[in-house]
Amino acid sequence: MLTEPKEKKEDKGLELTLRPQHWDEYVGQKNIKDNLKILIQAAKNRSQPIEHVLLYGPAGLGKTSLANLISREMNTNIRTTSGPAIERVGDLASILTNLVPNDILFIDEAHRLNKMIEEVLYPAMESRTLDIIIGKGPSAKTIQLELPPFTLIAATTRIGLLSGPLRSRFGATFRLDFYNDSDIQKIIERSASILGITIEPDAKRLIAHSSRFTPRVANRVLKRVRDYAEVHGNGVITLSSAESALKLLEIDTLGLEPTDRKIITTLIQKFRGGPVGLQSLAAVTSEEEETIEEVYEPYLMQIGFIERTPRGRMATHLAYAHIGAVPPGQGKLV
Repeated sequence: MLTEPKEKKEDKGLELTLRPQHWDEYVGQKNIKDNLKILIQAAKNRSQPIEHVLLYGPAGLGKTSLANLISREMNTNIRTTSGPAIERVGDLASILTNLVPNDILFIDEAHRLNKMIEEVLYPAMESRTLDIIIGKGPSAKTIQLELPPFTLIAATTRIGLLSGPLRSRFGATFRLDFYNDSDIQKIIERSASILGITIEPDAKRLIAHSSRFTPRVANRVLKRVRDYAEVHGNGVITLSSAESALKLLEIDTLGLEPTDRKIITTLIQKFRGGPVGLQSLAAVTSEEEETIEEVYEPYLMQIGFIERTPRGRMATHLAYAHIGAVPPGQGKLV
């Protein structure tokens, strides 16, 4: 899925190239940036690490970029890992004991940390100690290690899956929201400049409008449209080449791909608009529940096509209009 907001392997090189290096290059999320600047300056004035930071919100909105900017502004190293990569307590112990004073530890997908790992993090975050249990049963012993001052920055798309005790140990928590068209256009303009792409204003607006309010998607679509313009034109992204490329990629003007439309159509035609449970919707569309919930649903809800109710998912009048269907209780569309 081209417009999937989660990071793919092929995105890594592109994202490293386009990652903001300074605050003025990071577009959007103004309130978060202003708050972080104050936290950073206050920490610098006290010659202390910045407080532990929790960043949450849909994928692709810039949580990793923010973590790297914090590291740059604090003039310290950042060690990056992810929740799934920390399988055992020993893995976390190895990471923590190799930190040097004022390092930043960035854990992406923090909601996928298991509960045992979370419990080890509590004293590490709160009192900079690491409790290691050696042995089992009555002969087991606990060794307490002192850790250097460090900052934990955690990123998650599902903050509800983090335990309350873990969430409470972060000194600052920020939610990243979807971007608006204007900010996405600025991101596309900056990315095009870095990649040496010439893009016309109308084409820039079209790509922005088809990027699901998400910077990662915008950059990915820009790259694919550039390829089309180079093969079928002179390399300049015009409105015509952008329209043709998006049509070939099966992305409509709202950024919807075939699976998005399939979910909406199934909800309306098979379940009469709902309400329908996630399990039933996943079974009929042949998609995994987690994929619908994390990849497709956030954007469909953002544009007002789907509502989540206590009884299940429901299609809105906007969804009916988009596929040309008639909402229940109304006459034929003219």
